[in-house]
Amino acid sequence: MDTEVDLAVDLAQPAHRTAGVFEERDGALEWRGRQETVRIEPWGPDALRVRARLGGPLLPDLPGALQEPPPAARGTVRYADGRATIANGAIRAELDAKGLLRFVRTDDGGELLAEERAHFWWPGSRLYTATGNGYHRLEQRFSAYAGERLYGLGQHQHGLFDQKGAVVELVQRNAEVSIPVLTSSRGYTLLWNNPAVGRVELAANGTRWVADSARQIDYWITAGAPAEAQRRYSAVTGRAPMLPAWAAGFWQSKLRYRTQDELLAVAREYRRRGLPLSVLVCDFFHWTHLGDWKFDPVAWPDPAAMVEELAGMGVKLLVSFWPSVSPLSENHRPMESAGWLLGTEYGPVAHAEWPDQGAAEPVQVAFYDPTHPGARAYVWSKARENYLDPYGITAFWLDACEPEIKPGFAANLRYHAGPGTEVGNLYPREHARAFHEGLSAAGETEILTLCRSAWAGSQRYGAALWSGDIGTDFATLRAQVAAGLNAALSGIPWWNTDIGGFHGGDPDDPGYRELLVRWFQFGALSPLMRLHGYRAPGSPLGPDMTGGPNEVWSYGEQAAEILADWLRLRERLRPYILDAMRAAHEEGLPVMRPLLLAFPDDPAAWEVADAYLFGPDLLAAPVLEAGAVRREVYLPRGARWTDAWSGAAYEGGRTVTVPAPLERMPLFLRDGARLPLRS
Repeated sequence: MDTEVDLAVDLAQPAHRTAGVFEERDGALEWRGRQETVRIEPWGPDALRVRARLGGPLLPDLPGALQEPPPAARGTVRYADGRATIANGAIRAELDAKGLLRFVRTDDGGELLAEERAHFWWPGSRLYTATGNGYHRLEQRFSAYAGERLYGLGQHQHGLFDQKGAVVELVQRNAEVSIPVLTSSRGYTLLWNNPAVGRVELAANGTRWVADSARQIDYWITAGAPAEAQRRYSAVTGRAPMLPAWAAGFWQSKLRYRTQDELLAVAREYRRRGLPLSVLVCDFFHWTHLGDWKFDPVAWPDPAAMVEELAGMGVKLLVSFWPSVSPLSENHRPMESAGWLLGTEYGPVAHAEWPDQGAAEPVQVAFYDPTHPGARAYVWSKARENYLDPYGITAFWLDACEPEIKPGFAANLRYHAGPGTEVGNLYPREHARAFHEGLSAAGETEILTLCRSAWAGSQRYGAALWSGDIGTDFATLRAQVAAGLNAALSGIPWWNTDIGGFHGGDPDDPGYRELLVRWFQFGALSPLMRLHGYRAPGSPLGPDMTGGPNEVWSYGEQAAEILADWLRLRERLRPYILDAMRAAHEEGLPVMRPLLLAFPDDPAAWEVADAYLFGPDLLAAPVLEAGAVRREVYLPRGARWTDAWSGAAYEGGRTVTVPAPLERMPLFLRDGARLPLRS
């Protein structure tokens, strides 16, 4: 039964003029005052969801990451001393008569996170600045805490693991992936459940989440150690499917194999050399026109024979599929007529300039709208018609799915789901959804798409994230470790980089060869292992472009021998990797695990940004400096560690310095674990 408690007190006292009314409604706690409604409700075990809106009742069907209905949970609402509380397991929210929220641990009442007013008069902890037509620039403020560490937020190239002190834009760009979830050293994890473009400010004097133009504040918070928080977060946003076994091996790619003969020659050479190969990638410009989504018969005359030959070698073909549609494509007119391309507020339906087959100059291409169910169905129908049905191709590379619009003015875009400023960050997740829905309907059970961007919940659609078009130096390599660890704490267990970086790299340069070897070692102990890049000498962007060689034998005899050893190590670890992938599927725990995830009670583990657990039992410490032959490694307290190469054993809670010659990356086994690291 709904109950209402009027907490408005003596209105003669100015300090109480903002007091509102509490109400218990359907197991949730609501507060209404000064035209604002705030609702706090259980949303899965040990978690609460908060929504707030100015000027009317809450809107129940806005796009977000949380799946409905939520996992079963039951809250307890109480009123006392002019305030109300709602508890759900390990977390309790306290709401005062003025609508100010505070979250505490249920067991001891310790504060986890509290809203904070910007000023004693105005504005408060929540600010709504009208942008027109019922939309507002939304701000949500929380207190800052000395010594707090903050992790997650997707994947970024700033090189930070702990992001306290950073200002991070909430927008999708190549190599900058916005997933608005934070894990705190104070024992909470918070999801900003809003796909609007904006930013989060993690300042010394407060945290502020901002949506540039949206209709409602919406966030989810859970209490507990990071591993438990990952389980709860993945339970409410969706867990990754079980990784297909073929995806756990080595992926070979470059920009780009221009013909069927080029691609098959690479597969045959891997087989001739006896090197493991699981996936071979057919990159962009293999099509007739951008948006035709089919093979050019001149360069790819017999895809059926190609797929059959690769399958006979145990190799899966993965095909690039861009979400952009050239006006020269046979699909542009029907999609535009049906309203399945992204609309614009200013100008024609065109979003970027891009080269296309048969065009002397770049053309103005459009991106389709994956938030429209009809558009998703149409795009998938073309993938099925041109790849799945005739050739049995089920693996797709969803490149440029931020989307890669230039200039990236979200305010100019109109989606089926809403204005671009309100829903723009959804694009990569909904694009992956199109393929997940289509493959599932076709009876496929092994679903993976390689994606350049993601949002909260992308993992439930089988999206494998990679870190985008990045540089080719040691500083960039170091930044990828932090990027991968933060992606792991953002619910994305399937993650990888372009081994060697993307933009350049000369296979004949000794310095680059060293980088490639060190990156290859890191790649071998990443969730997915994929060699890719645009190597020197490159050629101009266009349908005939290609880069230099990028196979494991392309970097000289010394490097080739080392790379072959690490390829075989990856192959021996595949059963272990698939076990870790099962934990991601069933529990939501990432494969690439920050040390703080397994050792939350070790303060030093929260500071390690250059090493990680690969699965539960293997500590990997990539070599991230040119010319290094030794490496310092912190071994977390609470376990005994064995050097995988020397056999030396160490008690945790200490830093050790170990040899790291070019052929070796430091690895440590936890508590007597046995893994086939040596041949």
